[in-house]
Order: sequence, then structure tokens, then C-alpha cells
Amino acid sequence: MGAKKPKRKAGKKTPGKKTGRRPKRKALRLKILTAAAALAAAGSYLFHGLPSLDDAHPINTRPSVTILAADGTPIARFGGLQGRLLSIHEVPPALVGAVLSVENRDFYSDYGIEPLAILRAMLVNLRHGRWVEGASTITQQLAKNLFLTPNKTLRRKAQEAIIALELTHKYSKDQILMAYLNRVYFGNGAYGVDAAAEMYFNRPAPALDLFQSAMLAGLLRAPEYYSPQIHPERAMARTRTVLREMVAAGYIDRKTADETYKNGRPPARLAAAGDLNRYFADWVLSQIDGFTAATTNDLTVQTTLDPQLQLMAEAQEKRVFAAIPRDRNVTQAALVTEAPDGAVLAMIGGRDYAKSQYNRATQGLRQPGSTIKPFVYLAALENGYTPASTISAAAIESGDYHPKNYDHEKFGTVTLAEALQKSLNTATVRLLRAVGAEKFIDVARRAGFTHLPKPELSSALGADNVDLLELTNAYATLAAGGKETWPYAVLSIRDSAGNLLYQRQPPERAQVFSLDNIAALDGMLQGVVQPGGTGAAAALPGVVVAGKTGTTQDFRDAWFVGFTPALVTGVWMGNDDDGPMRAVTGGMYPAALWHDYMGAVSGFSLPQFHPAVAQSLVPPDSSFADMLNRWSSGAGDDDGAGGGFLGGFTGSETPVYNR
Repeated sequence: MGAKKPKRKAGKKTPGKKTGRRPKRKALRLKILTAAAALAAAGSYLFHGLPSLDDAHPINTRPSVTILAADGTPIARFGGLQGRLLSIHEVPPALVGAVLSVENRDFYSDYGIEPLAILRAMLVNLRHGRWVEGASTITQQLAKNLFLTPNKTLRRKAQEAIIALELTHKYSKDQILMAYLNRVYFGNGAYGVDAAAEMYFNRPAPALDLFQSAMLAGLLRAPEYYSPQIHPERAMARTRTVLREMVAAGYIDRKTADETYKNGRPPARLAAAGDLNRYFADWVLSQIDGFTAATTNDLTVQTTLDPQLQLMAEAQEKRVFAAIPRDRNVTQAALVTEAPDGAVLAMIGGRDYAKSQYNRATQGLRQPGSTIKPFVYLAALENGYTPASTISAAAIESGDYHPKNYDHEKFGTVTLAEALQKSLNTATVRLLRAVGAEKFIDVARRAGFTHLPKPELSSALGADNVDLLELTNAYATLAAGGKETWPYAVLSIRDSAGNLLYQRQPPERAQVFSLDNIAALDGMLQGVVQPGGTGAAAALPGVVVAGKTGTTQDFRDAWFVGFTPALVTGVWMGNDDDGPMRAVTGGMYPAALWHDYMGAVSGFSLPQFHPAVAQSLVPPDSSFADMLNRWSSGAGDDDGAGGGFLGGFTGSETPVYNR
């Protein structure tokens, strides 16, 4: 038997033979290098573009503009409102306690982040498959506000944590807390606690009491949702939650919390001027640059808007539209109310500002239809005609232009008063031919139209485009007794330092039309709202009303514009796509809205900023018959009633239904 091989002792190597240990060490080193490379790549990804602490952007470099109604009611704010930068010693302890109780109870003991809270939030978000819970400390929120975007991504959250750690290392807790409170958003355009205290409670932040401090702290979660001026019930419920959290955190006792909530009251509601006043506010904002030099200070603009009229206009618009059958295809409306001096007192630019910010009162150019006719008749009055002058309203047979009367109604010879009362197209075209287009255009210019009619016969029937504001303002010129009138809205502008930057001074207004001619035309327009007139639906018992209807081709636009001794209001209805309505005329829903709204505010008194307008209309106790008796200039011959009226200018296609 051969000799047995000696057994190898454990741990000894056989010379010349390899073992598996060296490959294992290589694999371990490779894993370490791979992990290090991954961490380096992750760090590079997270730190790439990470800003320096010295690169914090300002809160909002644009000055804020606060728009006030005539009575001081805030109706809109644009830009950011920022108050004083406060130190920790100027802030009430109650405010600090309220904020820390609901936002970051361990603020003074954490390191800028709370790892367990972050892990818990990540698990919740993974379980739901979306962001449903956050875990940001006050320091992290400050990091986000200072340097980062609000996008919810893992990279941003990691960067937020890194910056929070660096902030905690570099600054004291008091400095971090005040940097947060001086720039955090409290809603309604207010950035920082001092601006929020002034805006919501009309006092500086150092003067806040416990209830007010708790209410402001409650806004931080969702400023617009818990806004005390928009949703006071939600704000009160949130304030109760904050007070209870302060009890749990040991800042106050239960009795103090209960008494504070019981005796606390939210600030007054905003928007006492309606839901659609933003159309007006946007229009005002577009004009601000023309009143003041460039400034970095916040601005407050007091305007002519009357909350009483605005609220009533909106309420009546909703009520009238609720009664319009859907198959009538009326989807939009606009309304403007002016005082006879041009002050814009109410404005509706559309039915829903949230869905469309397009202002149909100031931006919508539409054919005015027969609402332009009074200015043709005013041109005739200036050239020797009277309301009793006669003119043919028969069908026009000669020439290339054959306008027809509404529903193809046939008339013979009528007075000018009858022609305007019944809105007769053929008579109006003949009148324009007799007077001359250039005189009509001159009247339109003096009446304040910014879009002048063309020298065509169709212009007499409203074939040119205008907007509702300029049309209403032209009627305001009539209501003001023929004085030059321009629409205005800005009364004064002040900056945040209290400096008066602009104060409106009533201008000298030229007498652009004679009182006799205006009185005659006013009487004719009163006839329009009498029985038999196209605007009879607008008549108000016991109130002098003068106005005119308008309807364009295929019922695409329907208008009523009219005035009382105190107010001028224009109404338009139609569709944004210029689609036809179904047999809707100006004498229907527009006149009905005008009637209901103007009837509801018939006792309105002009605000103090309006000059007296003694001669704006005939006295309220006079009647249409009285006006007829005062027409003393006699009936003139109608030299425009015959044929051959197309010489010198031609008409383009014009609405047939032009009532």
C-alpha cells in the first residue's frame, strides 16, 4: 500500500496554487468604488445648480396696486404687498407660539429637518402613489421660498433639505424664524406678517392680539382657502384649531383658548362690490401708467365704482339671464353705467370673469345697430330739422342699396319723432342722405365716439363697429345737456408713503351741442320708451327715461342704451363667436335688464365727486306731451324724401333687422 498524502492544515496555502480570496477582495473593492461613484453622481445631481445663500431672490420687486371703490371698499389687488421687516423682539409672543404650534413645534430643537417625519411622509406618498403629505420644517419652507421652485420632485426635496441644514449651521433660530415670517405669503397679495396684519386687521404686526395671531397662523396652510375676508366660516374653524394646538404645545391654557375664540371676530368681508368688478379693476389697471411716473412704492387707487350699483347690476343680470330660454342662444352680456359727467359707476364685462377675462364692455367691437341713429337725428336738428319735420319711410327702390324696415313694415310719410320712435331704417337713410355724411361724422366726433362712422349710408343704421363704453359715453353727452363728456374712473392715486401722486380735477367741459337741440332729441328718445316705441319695455313709472334700442343683422347683437336724470346705462347681449341669437332684439332682454336694474336704483343719488348737472334732462315732472309743446321751430320741408339720394357716396351691406 502506498503512503498516504499528508493532510493540509487549515489556513495554509499550497505553493503555486490559487485560492478564491483575491477575487473576493477585488469584488468588494469594485462594489465600494461603484457605491462611491453612485453617491458622487447623486451628489453632483443634487448639488448641481444649488444656489449660494447669498443668492436669495427678493419677495416681489413689482409694486402692488390696490384698487378701491368710491367708498373705499377694496375690489382688487395686483402685485405683492410687503410690510416692514420685523425683528424677533417686535413680534408678539402669541404669534410665534401660534405659528410654531401648527407649522413646526420642534423648531427650536431640530436641525432644520426632521428625518422621521420625512420618512413617514415618503411612506404615505408611496402608498398613495402621489404627493399627499409633506414634512417640511419652517427652515425647509424658507429654503424653498428663498431659492427653489415649488415643483414637488425628489430632487427638489433633497436640495431643500441640504439648504435647510446649511441655513441651520449658518444662522440662529431667531434669524431663520423672522426671515420666514417676513416673507411668507398670507394671501390676498400680502407677503410677510406685517403686511398681513395691516391688510386683514388694519394694524401693524406688533399690535396683534392672541385671536388675530392665531387667525394669521391658520392662513399659512392655505391662504386663499382660509381667507377671513372671503371664507370667514373656514377662517374661524381654522383659528379654533390653531388655538387648540397652542394648548397642546403648552403656550396657552384651555380656558384662554376658549375665551379667545368666543370673543374673537373675523375682519370684514371683502368684495362688497360684487363678483364681476374685476373687469372694471383690470380696465383701471391698464390706465395707471398714464397717471403717475414709474415708482417702486405700492399704490392705492381710488376709483368711481359704486358698490351699490355694481351689486345691483350683477344681481339683475343673473336674474334676467335665468329667465332667458336656452334656445334663444344668448350667452354673453355687458353693461356700463356712467354719471352724466362721464364717471363710470358700474361695469360688467362678461358673465363669468373666472372663465373669461375678455372685457366685452371695453374691448368688444360690435355693430351698434339702431343705437347710432340718435346721432343722425341730432345732425338733422343742427341743420334746420325739428322733431315735427316729415320724411318718407317708404321702401327704397332706386340705387344699389335697399335697406328695409324691421319686419318689412311699410310706412308713408312720418315725422322725425315717429321715425326714431319706431326705428325706421328707410327714413333714417333718407335723412342721412339729406343732411350729409360729413355732418353726421362731425356729430359723432363731438359726442365722443372713438370709432367714427364711415361716410356710407349703412353707417346711419349702425354698420360700423363701436364698443359699449364709448356708445354709453356718447349717450352721457346727451344726458349732460350737450356738454363734452369722456369716461373716467380714477379719482386719486397714493403711494405707500402717503404721497398723493394724482388727484382728479374736474375739467372745463365745452358745450358741444346746443341745449335746444339736445332738449328736442331727448324728447324724441323719451318717445322711444313710450307705448308704440321699440324700447317700451324700458319705461319706468314716474321716472323720465330716454333711450334707444339696437339689433343687428341675423340678431347677432342686441342693445339698449338709455338715461334718467341721474344715470346713463348701456346694455349689450350676444355671443362671443358672433353667432346669431334666435329672434332677440334690443327691445327684449337688453331693455328688460335695463328696466329692472335702473328701476331698482331709481332713488340713487350722485356721489359727492360729481358736479351738479342741472340741465341734463327735462324736469322729471314734465311729460312727452310737454316736450312736444316746446318744439317751436316749426316743421321744415323734407328735401331728402325724394329719389336720387345716393349721389356722392354709397352704402355697404347693412342689417335688415335694425330695430
